[in-house]
Amino acid sequence: MPSAHVIGIGKSGIAAARLLKRDGWEVTLSDRNSSESLLNQQQQLEAEGIAVKLGYSFAPTSSIDLIVVSPGVPWDIPALVEARNMGIETIGEMELAWRSLQSCPWVAITGTNGKTTTTSLIAAIFQAAGLNAPACGNIGFAACELALADTPPDWIVAELSSYQIESSPSVAPQIGVWTTFTPDHLSRHKTLENYYNIKAHLLRQSKHQIFNGDDAYLHEIGTKQWADACWTSVEGKAKLIGNPDLGAYIEDGWVIFQGEQILSASALKMVGDHNLQNLLMAVAAARLAGIEKDAIAQAISNFPGVPHRLEHICTWEDIDFINDSKATNYDAAQVGLASVDSPAILIAGGEAKAGDDTAWLDTIKAQAAAVLLIGDATKAFATRLDEVGYPNYEIVETMDNAVARGAELAKQHNAKVVLLSPACASFDQYQNFEQRGDHFRQLCQQLLN
Repeated sequence: MPSAHVIGIGKSGIAAARLLKRDGWEVTLSDRNSSESLLNQQQQLEAEGIAVKLGYSFAPTSSIDLIVVSPGVPWDIPALVEARNMGIETIGEMELAWRSLQSCPWVAITGTNGKTTTTSLIAAIFQAAGLNAPACGNIGFAACELALADTPPDWIVAELSSYQIESSPSVAPQIGVWTTFTPDHLSRHKTLENYYNIKAHLLRQSKHQIFNGDDAYLHEIGTKQWADACWTSVEGKAKLIGNPDLGAYIEDGWVIFQGEQILSASALKMVGDHNLQNLLMAVAAARLAGIEKDAIAQAISNFPGVPHRLEHICTWEDIDFINDSKATNYDAAQVGLASVDSPAILIAGGEAKAGDDTAWLDTIKAQAAAVLLIGDATKAFATRLDEVGYPNYEIVETMDNAVARGAELAKQHNAKVVLLSPACASFDQYQNFEQRGDHFRQLCQQLLN
């Protein structure tokens, strides 16, 4: 019996282990941590015949035939480099799922920002058309969970990070979507060129390509490459690059795809031009998949938005509290702040990332009545705000303090919005951005009581 080792006991790792077990592998699943919840999962998995090692730092041995890596595990850690040098096949969880699911057509969505909203919109449209088209990858199901289902989906709508693409080179979607491209994850990918090439690989593997033509980097690259792709623009057909007749755009308030009016842009309830761009990419994917206009219009008019992405939590004394916890880098946070009514009280901070903060700081100066700083980034952000001559910030350290103080300051400044848009990862104070956003939601709802 061949032997497989799965690294990382998250949703993806567990699904990968179960899929391998079903397909006749002898499976070991390991994790460096050993919390109480992992101990409970260990008991359940071992009852299924899957060996589990907790508190274990993986080291390759010649008895292993296949290594499967969960999305959060860096692809270039020494143990994986050594395994590849030993000739042990090493793949990501998404690659394993692809091997079972490649008979299904896939839509794969990648990009620095905008992936989750676009993926959610595409899945909603496909489902409104009566298709079994679950979202998977970074949101929804682990891809291997879909491979374990009794009946395969009609379509797979997969959000793929650069980490997942890097470890899943065979994934070849029917439709590939690239939402945005700005510097992110450079601590892992080292250079912007490496980061670009990883994402470009997925699009080159795709039968149809859809690009955000309003993204500065993609627009510049697209004038030299990808001429036969579907390009999109919220600024009308004249702004399209490549072959405009293949594109999607907004003109006179209508979403138009390949010359055909599809629906009114006002049907989408989410704020911001970036969400109109996400809408264009979702509509293009749906039409390339053969979905009718009625199903698209129905899905968009009913679409509630994405949790933790400009999510309206409540209105307290005429002040809107908005959760944008998913804005984990400067570009996403700049878009978030630019999308809400000003003046706003901004809550920012967490575990800082490398990147260009210029546009974010300019938007703070233009839109924010005050900034409340939380988490590990407080001193660094305070220094940057001082350097650009923005004095209206306070270091409040915690989310509890930030929400309470945000309510006070909003009244003082007649601000319309208190916005959590951190421009940071969450790992200094929370397990993930969802937990951070849920804590913000809980604190906001307490104001109403």
